[in-house]
Amino acid sequence: MALTRSFKESVQARVLADRAFREALLREAIETMLAGDVDTGKAILRDYIKATAGFEQLGEATGTSPKSLIRMFGPKGNPQARNLFAVIGHLQRQAGLRLRVAGTKAGR
Repeated sequence: MALTRSFKESVQARVLADRAFREALLREAIETMLAGDVDTGKAILRDYIKATAGFEQLGEATGTSPKSLIRMFGPKGNPQARNLFAVIGHLQRQAGLRLRVAGTKAGR
């Protein structure tokens, strides 16, 4: 059976149609980065951005050029914390989410 859409197109369609999936994808991107896999987290976040705000709108909202954002979330990108948090903050507000970091004590 031949595939009729690419994986990324399927993800984008699901992001647009399914709020729970959209929220889970944003959470997964951030949790992956926090767990130390920054490259995978950036890739997930890049796909999320493409499927939701888009780099043009995100650039306007964060005061960062779209080209800089594209490079920042590309495979060789290394976003500064200030830029990363501005992007995450905007995406949370846009999604109507408030994500929090919760830690546990070592050994538990």
